[in-house]
Amino acid sequence: MPFAGANGVSLYYELEGSGKRLLCISGTGGDLRQQPRLDSPLAASFEVLAYDQRGLGQSSVPAWPYAMADFADDAAALLDAVAWDDCLVLGVSFGGMVAQEVAIRHPERVRRLVLACTSAGGSGGASYPLQTLVDLSPEKRSAVRMELIDTRWDETWQRANPAMVKLLGERMGLEREGGAPAPGLTNQLAARAEHDTADRLGSITCPTLVCGGRFDGIAPPANSEFLARGIPGARLEMFDGGHGFFIQDAAALPAIIAFLAEGAPEGDAP
Repeated sequence: MPFAGANGVSLYYELEGSGKRLLCISGTGGDLRQQPRLDSPLAASFEVLAYDQRGLGQSSVPAWPYAMADFADDAAALLDAVAWDDCLVLGVSFGGMVAQEVAIRHPERVRRLVLACTSAGGSGGASYPLQTLVDLSPEKRSAVRMELIDTRWDETWQRANPAMVKLLGERMGLEREGGAPAPGLTNQLAARAEHDTADRLGSITCPTLVCGGRFDGIAPPANSEFLARGIPGARLEMFDGGHGFFIQDAAALPAIIAFLAEGAPEGDAP
């Protein structure tokens, strides 16, 4: 299994596909062992580098404290480890927060940037404080979480769609193992709570697509609008769906792929 020593952390990563190089940064609780994965269909169009962030999946759990800057520096160090000078970057939810920091702290590494269902924090609006859900009962946590994923999914909808509730409920990264939070998740949520790039977005200079779902209760549309206003020349596209708009709206992934493919030269083989 491929592991890389990056920024003092052992990161598990996978490379798949061929073409222009694309780094995918996952959301809260992301674990490459989870299925289905957003990065998998992208491998038909790009050479995709996906990884478990510090404290999650098969990567190591470094000692607290660390901050969003550490997650960004991990990503940059992973690029060093696989000999990628620069690449396209797609960040989803928490991964979008990390991707903002990557573009700000390591601008020379990012050719084009997609920020999906995410937030700037601070005056730009924060994503929902998921750490407040951890101590709820499993039943209550599931019900609240589903309505956050898509604000149309109230109790009536949930009772009528149990299969969808089960599928998406397993994908939100707040599950417990043996009654305790998954390793590293508490640290990730704490770092997430401090995320704030609102006053630094103007330093993102690469072509950027901001996208989200019109019914997202975790990263509301107003947060995407703020990001697009704050990043010079950024494009904003909203889709029919919630926090999982990229699987709810068939137009979303093709739009993301088309944006990433614009003007990006082929990468040299590592």
